[in-house]
Amino acid sequence: MQLSTRTQTEDFEVAAIPHVNELLRSAVRLAASRTEAEDLVQEVYLQAWKSFHRFEMGTNCRAWLFKILMNKNMKRSRKRFASVRESSETIEDIRYVPPVSERLSDEDVLIGLQKIQPCYRETILLTDVEGFSYKETADILNIPIGTVMSRLNRGRKILRVELAEVAQCYGIRTQQVM
Repeated sequence: MQLSTRTQTEDFEVAAIPHVNELLRSAVRLAASRTEAEDLVQEVYLQAWKSFHRFEMGTNCRAWLFKILMNKNMKRSRKRFASVRESSETIEDIRYVPPVSERLSDEDVLIGLQKIQPCYRETILLTDVEGFSYKETADILNIPIGTVMSRLNRGRKILRVELAEVAQCYGIRTQQVM
């Protein structure tokens, strides 16, 4: 039985619209600019509206919207950049991870986050910022749970290094961790 337009519209407003601020916040962290992030969120909601007839009410609409966001962002990234291969040498060269002081601002963390590769940034955003479980993150990104854990571990290490460099600019001393 197909839903009437009025019921589908009301269901969409109830299920999807409350998540717009969360999506925009994450899109700003993924995209190059706020304008691009707003366009990305608009594309997400357009796709969600077109596909809403396949959405099952009562399931996790937030995760469904984030999955659309990540897919849209990935497609945009592919268009914007030539394929970039993950350098295992770069990852393997990170031998020590300096601790980061709690005196760094949110802005410093966001700047550090922008410097890491998108696959790590997406994983950190979904798990650490948006609070999705590893399983939910794996489903959203269409990757195995082991890959989520690996990317999260590597991404956090890289972010710690980035933040340690920012901390040093503030005169915050870091200690070497073995």
